[in-house]
This record gives sequence, structure tokens and C-alpha cells, in this order.
Amino acid sequence: MSEGEKRLGADAWGEILRTYAVVVPRVAAVVERASGLPLSWYDVLLELRAAPGRRLRMQDLGERVVLSRTRVSRVVDDMARAGLVAKEPDPHDRRVSYAVLTPEGANRQRRVAPTYLAAIEAEFGRHLTGEQLRAIRDGLGHVREAHDSSRRAQPGGRHPSG
Repeated sequence: MSEGEKRLGADAWGEILRTYAVVVPRVAAVVERASGLPLSWYDVLLELRAAPGRRLRMQDLGERVVLSRTRVSRVVDDMARAGLVAKEPDPHDRRVSYAVLTPEGANRQRRVAPTYLAAIEAEFGRHLTGEQLRAIRDGLGHVREAHDSSRRAQPGGRHPSG
């Protein structure tokens, strides 16, 4: 990689961080104002809704959402008290527990989805062309996939089957 490409990589990384710092609080404010849900809760609902059986191991949920492992556990506990998710132990491994989407959580996610998508469009998507959006999606997806592949290849790394 040339020095110019290294600099471009650092500049792109800086733009990701600065854009995240500006856009995420705006989207979060719209979602919370419209639904009363913190964006972190909506993120958990979204991941669980997309998961097979609408359930994920806590560890896997923590890898998918933008929360620390400790924080994801607290958020799921709070959401369980609100009836949006349930925590279930793994009957085969007491060290493992699952976050499971409840019917109320699924309904709440479905009701908030249009607001969430509109906020993403207003605060992010409308500032970019379709070509730019595809380049961002594909480029960042490539980086994530490279890291997912290297993690699976490591001894003790996450395996695609869970």
C-alpha cells in the first residue's frame, strides 16, 4: 500500500468516526422522541428480529450491537423488565444465556421501524447518491467480512454455526 493510500485510509477512518458522532445522536433523538425507546434498545430489537428464531446468545448479540459486553447485559435486563425481550438459559450450557424477542418487542420494533428508517434517510442517506451509498455499504461490508473470516479462523474464534 502506498503512502497516499495509507493516508486515504486514515482520512476515511476519521470521516467514519466524525460522521458517526454527528449522525447517531440525531437518529437516536428522533427514535426516542417518537417511541420512547433508546436507540440501543431499538438496535437490540432489530438484531433479535433478524436472528433465526428471534433469539441470540448474549455473546453473539454483544458482537452485533454497538454496546460493550457489560452494557449489553444491562440493556437486555432492562428490556426484559419492560417485557420486550426475555433472557433464557441454555439447557445444555449453564454459562450461556439467550436474549429472545417477545411478541411485545416484535410489535414495538415494527411500530418504530418507519421512524428509524426515515431518520436514517433524513440524517444520512439524503446527503449521498445511490452510487456513494453502495460504495459505503460494499466497502464497509468487505472490511467487516475480512474481520469475521479472520476471527473464525482463529482457534477458539466464533464459528459460523454458533
